[in-house]
Amino acid sequence: MKLWRGGRLATLAGDSGWGLIDDGALLVDGGQLRWVGPSAEAPPADEVVELHGALVTPGLVDCHTHLVYGGNRANEFEQRLHGASYADIAKAGGGIRSTVAATRAATEAELLTGAAKRALALAREGVTTLEVKSGYGLDAATEARMLRVARQLTGVDVRTTYLAAHALPPEFADADAYIAAVCDWLPALHAQGLVDAVDAFCEHIAFSPAQVRRVFDAAKALGLPVKLHAEQLSDQGGAQLAAGYRALSCDHLEFVSPAGVQAMAEAGTVAVLLPGAFYALRETQLPPIAALREAGVRIALATDHNPGSSPTLSPLLMLNMACVLFRLTPEEALRGLTVNGARALGLRDRGQLVAGQRADFCVWDAGHPRELAACFGHNPLTERVFQGVS
Repeated sequence: MKLWRGGRLATLAGDSGWGLIDDGALLVDGGQLRWVGPSAEAPPADEVVELHGALVTPGLVDCHTHLVYGGNRANEFEQRLHGASYADIAKAGGGIRSTVAATRAATEAELLTGAAKRALALAREGVTTLEVKSGYGLDAATEARMLRVARQLTGVDVRTTYLAAHALPPEFADADAYIAAVCDWLPALHAQGLVDAVDAFCEHIAFSPAQVRRVFDAAKALGLPVKLHAEQLSDQGGAQLAAGYRALSCDHLEFVSPAGVQAMAEAGTVAVLLPGAFYALRETQLPPIAALREAGVRIALATDHNPGSSPTLSPLLMLNMACVLFRLTPEEALRGLTVNGARALGLRDRGQLVAGQRADFCVWDAGHPRELAACFGHNPLTERVFQGVS
């Protein structure tokens, strides 16, 4: 057993508050936290690590990424600066379809090399759990290749999400026919152990609520949980639809209605906010933070890393953006990238520094956890412990 002692612990225990323990200690054994409390009360251990007053938080959970892909879309950044909208670019064959072409052309080894570099960048800012979506293949072979690559990433705990219902591929003229294919591919991928959850893009430039329902029914038949890209560009009623399936999360939510918020609250569905995409697309419609708070909906944050609308690999920047752009408090933001991010993945064994949780935590050169959100453009991480190993 290994004891880490003498740190300022932001345990995030309970549903609110930092859960600060000054001069605190953590006892780690077998990749789990066995004891957490004041250093003066710590049990004996085989090995002791002195933290010298450093800040300790749970490991960060990035619960929404598109980490596996080929190519890049920096040209679209310029197009948006010249006035093109996200929808305009998509309709012209850019956006997701552009990445689909590059991803289909990439080998599995090439995809793994790129994704591994991105995962390492996230880990270097404290990420210990990572969700990775498919959705840049849009055919059976490439979707499977993306999911296999995600499963091969090391140094982080990876959850994989099937997002074939992301866009209509060029070889399909009919969206209903494509959705039938998406549903047909799912059982084989699930049987291969490649799918932890199922997602879809419910939007006027993507798929209708009726089409999403077919995908969710296919997931439900296999016992797979669902998530949804919902209400990013318009209100499609996606939040209500997803809540009807007790979705793990609805993500983006700039245009979610009061009815959608209430449905999420009743279903226990987490709201995943993605300030990187909001910033990069220069959106002006803010997610209804006050309504989410009032309804008691848990709020998570994620990088939404992708090559087009959120090409960031900085979860720390997301903390700052969530506070500055969305007016979250620093505590809400950190909970969004820890315990609530874990809940958005259906995980309850991480995100807080309490006995029984995974021994995933970060040591920071900071005096208070609010500093992680207040400062940007630098990385104060000094040590990252993953499953008890630094």
